Amino acid sequence: MSLNRIAAALALACVAAVTLAPVQAQQLKKYDSTRREFWEKPPADWFLGDETETQKGLAPPAGPALPTSMEDLQKNLRNVKLPRGFKIEVYAQGVPSARQMAWGDKGTLFVGSFGAGSVYAIRDNGGTREVKTILKGLKMPTGLAFRDGALYVVDIDRILRYDNAEATLDNMPEGKVVYSDMPAFVAHGWKYLTFDKAGWLYVPFGPPCNVCLAPTSLSQVRRVNPNTGEAEVVAMGVRNSVGGDIDPRTGQYWFTENARDWVSDDMPSDKLNHIAKTGAHYGYPYCHQGDMLDPKYGAGHKCSEFTPPVAKLGAHVAPLGMKFYTGTQFPAEYRNNIFIAEHGSWNRHQYQGARIKRVIADPNGHVARQEIFASGWIDGQRSYTGRPADILLAPDGSMLVADDWAGAIYRISYGR
Repeated sequence: MSLNRIAAALALACVAAVTLAPVQAQQLKKYDSTRREFWEKPPADWFLGDETETQKGLAPPAGPALPTSMEDLQKNLRNVKLPRGFKIEVYAQGVPSARQMAWGDKGTLFVGSFGAGSVYAIRDNGGTREVKTILKGLKMPTGLAFRDGALYVVDIDRILRYDNAEATLDNMPEGKVVYSDMPAFVAHGWKYLTFDKAGWLYVPFGPPCNVCLAPTSLSQVRRVNPNTGEAEVVAMGVRNSVGGDIDPRTGQYWFTENARDWVSDDMPSDKLNHIAKTGAHYGYPYCHQGDMLDPKYGAGHKCSEFTPPVAKLGAHVAPLGMKFYTGTQFPAEYRNNIFIAEHGSWNRHQYQGARIKRVIADPNGHVARQEIFASGWIDGQRSYTGRPADILLAPDGSMLVADDWAGAIYRISYGR
């Protein structure tokens, strides 16, 4: 090639680079999540709407098409690290997209699902466990609870009650709607349910966006009476809570919260919160992690206006189901500790989470410490073998863990 042609080619390359630069910048996903049209008909990739150049290309990973085989589950669990004296094993395999769990009065384990639209029942038949699909075709029945013989299932915009559920597993009755004053937005609309001692349900309502001034019926936690349909707002300024439990020492509600995305790999931190005062505001969308003002919505605010978290759990660890340990199988120092299922990152270049966190706190929310209780479901920097989604105590004091990535339930037990 002649020198003239080389010079011409270089000139064209320079022009192309200058011309393409703004086009590449425009490829970042930007959606106006303050508009009603966005909430009612969000694009499939709505979670990318605040994408930044430094985190461009990050997106939630697609899980396996089928539940992990028993052979591979057992292989994966050999990599799970636990404190001395504890062991983990497969409790049930073949539970697609397993999310919140609840015990029936007669020993049935009920399990909700995220993307499968199904609810499962697991029965122990003389040492072998049968997984039965008892409900199909729901929108997103992630959360469920059981009380007085009835199974309660939350399905985005309604709470359904199935009476005498354990006696009708082969032919479930029509669900009775017990509460429906709930927006139909699917984005952050998935919920878990928690009964308090009085028989009221704690229900979180996430905003249909990453960060925005959402409709006033969202970014909150409500306490609902399923017998009467009464409800009250008990917490505001909550982004995406998918897990909570009642403190056995006080009867107060504690809950996990997923913080906003698209700031950085290491900020803001996800949270553990405690409702000591009804109607408290936890900061969203103005303040994150208790001490970080939002770059856009924080203007004119101070983080001191809002209720701080009990604990910062780490950036993008995605805390979901949590339980106070009230059993007697674990050593005495575990009594009333909080165990949190951390689902794991997606808005981060190197994943973290995918583990079970132990938090030791007094009834007032003063934290002594937090530590990793179980880990080992991350393979390399950006690959999962499992993603803990919920925790439930078994009658014998052991702990069950739902894994929606592998489609399995694990059992963690302690033996001297």
